[in-house]
Amino acid sequence: MLKSPSGGAGHGIAATDGRLMSIGTVLNVLREEFPDITISKIRFLESEGLVEPQRTPSGYRQFSAQDVERLGHVLRMQRDHYLPLKVIREHLDAMERGEAVPLPPLGRQRDGEAVLEPGERRTAARIGRDQLLAAAEIGEQELEEWESYGLITPLPDGAYDAEAVTVASLVAELGRFGIEPRHLRVMKGAADREAGLVDQVVAPLRRHRNPQTRAHAEARAKELAGLTVKLHAALVQTALGVRLP
Repeated sequence: MLKSPSGGAGHGIAATDGRLMSIGTVLNVLREEFPDITISKIRFLESEGLVEPQRTPSGYRQFSAQDVERLGHVLRMQRDHYLPLKVIREHLDAMERGEAVPLPPLGRQRDGEAVLEPGERRTAARIGRDQLLAAAEIGEQELEEWESYGLITPLPDGAYDAEAVTVASLVAELGRFGIEPRHLRVMKGAADREAGLVDQVVAPLRRHRNPQTRAHAEARAKELAGLTVKLHAALVQTALGVRLP
């Protein structure tokens, strides 16, 4: 069994009774810790060789508890250490061989950015441009094109929100199907409108005089974001007349 890259156990990823799980079940298990995880991201990680689920005779993916645990490690190392997938794959393979491979401290940033220690509240995880290129495994030209369409936007100081890694990985994956960045502007516009709706709902909490109420605004925004993502996915599936396995 893999040990957690952060030194602890499963970080909320539930154990199972040994039965194989569909990709939808895996999604629900992972969402407890990673509310923004999508089926597309799981498939992307599979395509990159980070996990190898079994297949039914009809082609449906079947994941073991070990597969889910491995996915959790991958997502955690992306979120906490901003590592490229190649490095993550090598690290996990070394762990499975019983080798001790140290990782950088949680939340450590380069280029003079702040360092967050384990347990410290992360309000705005950020990465540098070089880190984004390495983690998403893309080139400078691709990033510049995606920025020109507003799919990825640097912060005022030139850094990026850590979630830009996920955006870049998904844009690259869609590109394999012939979907170009210019085609994705409509999705960016829809996401901006959904974010505006969430902001409108939580704004009174953020302005409240009670510090606990203001702190609750972040949790409420996260919850609403998860619900809007689920609704968006369900509406797209309904419009296409498809059902994800």
